[in-house]
Amino acid sequence: MAAFHSLKDRRYWLVGASEGLGRALALEMSRAGAEVIVSARTQDRLDELVTELPGPGLAVTVDVTDRASVEAAAQEVGQIDGMVYLAGVYWPMKAQDWDNAHAEAMAEVNYIGASRVVGAVIGPMLAQGHGHIVLTGSLSGFRGLPGAIGYAASKAGVMALAESMQADLKGSAIRVQLVNPGFIRTRLTDKNDFSMPFIMEPEAAAREMLAHMRTGRFKKSFPTLFSLLFRGSQLLPDWAYYRLFAGR
Repeated sequence: MAAFHSLKDRRYWLVGASEGLGRALALEMSRAGAEVIVSARTQDRLDELVTELPGPGLAVTVDVTDRASVEAAAQEVGQIDGMVYLAGVYWPMKAQDWDNAHAEAMAEVNYIGASRVVGAVIGPMLAQGHGHIVLTGSLSGFRGLPGAIGYAASKAGVMALAESMQADLKGSAIRVQLVNPGFIRTRLTDKNDFSMPFIMEPEAAAREMLAHMRTGRFKKSFPTLFSLLFRGSQLLPDWAYYRLFAGR
C-alpha cells in the first residue's frame, strides 16, 4: 500500500494556475488544507483565483519563458514544501504545416519552462532537507503521434526530465512525481477538430492528480483505460505502430 501524504498546512507553488487544470487543482489543494501560491502571466486572473480559494493563497506573476522572471518569482514565493508545474501551450500541427513560432513556443513553455522552474526550487529544497516536485506530462508524450509536432516532443521531454530526476533523487528527501493526463476540456483542446476519447473536465482531472500527489508512487497516467493504449504502443515494433498511428 502506497503511503498517504497530507497536504494540510503545506505550502505549494502552482505554476500555470490561472485556468484549466491548474486552476482546478489550486482549488482542490486549498480544500485539502494547503497554502497555495498561484502563478501565471496574468495578474487579474490570479487575483480572482486567490479570492476563490477556501484557504490561504498568494498570487505571483511569472513568465516561464524568461529565466530572470522565474528566478525573481521563486525569490518572491520564498520557502515552499512543494511545486507543481502545469504551464502549457498547444497548437495542433502536422509536419506538412510546420510553424516555427508555435513549435518553439511549445518547447519553451512546456519543457524548458518546467526545467527553469525546477532549477529555481530544487536547490532550496535540498538545503531545507525536504521537497515535493510534480511535473505534468501527457499521454501524447509516450510515442510520436500524427498532428502533434512540437507538443508531443515537449511533453516527452518533461516525462524524461521527471524520470531522470527520479533516478537521481529516489530515496532522498525530495519526492518527485509525474502525471500524464489524456484529453482535458480546456481552451487548448478546444483547438482540436477531431474526436477526443475519454475527455475529462478539469475538475475531475484535478481530483485524479491530487489523489496521486497523496501517494508515494512516482507516475500516474490517466484516464486508466485510455492510457493503456499509449503505454502499450511502446511495445509495438515500428512497422506495426506506424500502420496503426501514422497520419493519412
